[in-house]
Amino acid sequence: MTALKYKSQAVAKYYFIAALALFTGQILFGLGLGLQYLVGDFLFPYIPFNQARMVHTNLLIVWLLFGFMGAAYYMVPEESETELHSPKLALALFWIFLVAGALTIVGYLAVPYAKLAELTGNDLLQTMGREFLEQPLPTKLGIVVVALGFLYNISMTVLKGRKTAISLVLLMGLWGLALMFLFSFVNPHNLVRDKMYWWFVVHLWVEGVWELILGSLLAYVLIKTTGVDREVIDKWLYVIIAFALMTGILGTGHHFYFIGLPGYWTWIGSIFSALEPIPFFMMTVFAFNMVQRRRREHPNQAAVLWAVGTSVMGFLGAGLWGFIHTLSPVNYYTHGTQVTAAHGHLAFYGAYVLVVITLISYAMPILRGRIANSQRAQNMEMWSFWIMTVSMGVMVLALTGAGILQVWLQRMPTEGAMSFMATQDQLRFFYWVRLAGGVGFLLGLLAYLSSFFIGGEPLTQADADARGGGLLRAQPSQRVRDL
Repeated sequence: MTALKYKSQAVAKYYFIAALALFTGQILFGLGLGLQYLVGDFLFPYIPFNQARMVHTNLLIVWLLFGFMGAAYYMVPEESETELHSPKLALALFWIFLVAGALTIVGYLAVPYAKLAELTGNDLLQTMGREFLEQPLPTKLGIVVVALGFLYNISMTVLKGRKTAISLVLLMGLWGLALMFLFSFVNPHNLVRDKMYWWFVVHLWVEGVWELILGSLLAYVLIKTTGVDREVIDKWLYVIIAFALMTGILGTGHHFYFIGLPGYWTWIGSIFSALEPIPFFMMTVFAFNMVQRRRREHPNQAAVLWAVGTSVMGFLGAGLWGFIHTLSPVNYYTHGTQVTAAHGHLAFYGAYVLVVITLISYAMPILRGRIANSQRAQNMEMWSFWIMTVSMGVMVLALTGAGILQVWLQRMPTEGAMSFMATQDQLRFFYWVRLAGGVGFLLGLLAYLSSFFIGGEPLTQADADARGGGLLRAQPSQRVRDL
């Protein structure tokens, strides 16, 4: 049995289990949406398209937040070399967040949205009705309370213990996440200002502060699984987050092209958005470089695969697929088409879904008393990575094809352009392919979940040493203690 270095790390297990359960729910609703594109009255009137879409996108955000919080509760005690400030507070906040989230989803499904707004006091402070921020006012307030309690717990732990680059970057990302969410309470009547503040939440999350969280999680796992000196990884981390913030903050301008803001945003947005793939490319080079320079063969090779996959797929989704339609002359035609959906799916999967699974893959065996799962369980886990990744690739290529055809038929003709619904009929082949990719993705997720129940003898460091040469690559170093 492998004991946890700090007992309070055990609270992370609750967050990881909840995250995976909500992730499964998100994928099921996504499949329902894919069918509704093809069979318009599927599940109607029980789960109309607008309700299913709200649940699909909200579950994505909530399960990733559970994953980030669990990752922080697992990482910070080790990085700070001290027990969590209050494990009881962490558990209390878990149940509050889970119950509030579940009640919100029930509200979406059981009550018409306009009635839900009326029942939850939206007339007191109008915050509902915007994509990703559909949560009723009590839920938004609950999220703020949970976030403040969580940040207090994590911040106090960091303050009383060792300060590392990883924990400080993680803390900066988490505080930024909470502060940016406050703009969800700002809902001015002026539509231009409304959209601007909305992007302050959505863009500055996914292309700003979340990238700091991504970088710190990836750096932590690579330190633990490769044995590369912490100083080397820290330098990479600083450079990556600097580029992420420099390009991501002004890169928000690619959402300001056509919402009524001054025309100079077409230049600022185009230039800095074109630079946004750089930090993701650096992350790819970083991950491969660290694995190549590894001082040890860690027994949990599945976690290493997820880590490398995060960097590659993050670059493809957030970097390459974002770049192909981020310049204003291109975005003029592609904005709001299925090209946008292709970018969104691959970017979220590559950058954030995979990094949360990376942390879960590394931490869960230790939380269950072993350094790594059995070889059979890891083989299933690695199969699940490839099934999910290939299936996501199928979905994204289908959506990209649909988007290109949509632009050709609906957006580009100066006269006689096809109507929206007539265009949608022309895209059915791509929607069927997307649905097939979605089914494959669900099978990959189920394969991943099944790996938790596969038995066999857990692998040890001695097994890894015998298989891969162990610490033979290592030079004597005080820093190996970081492992």
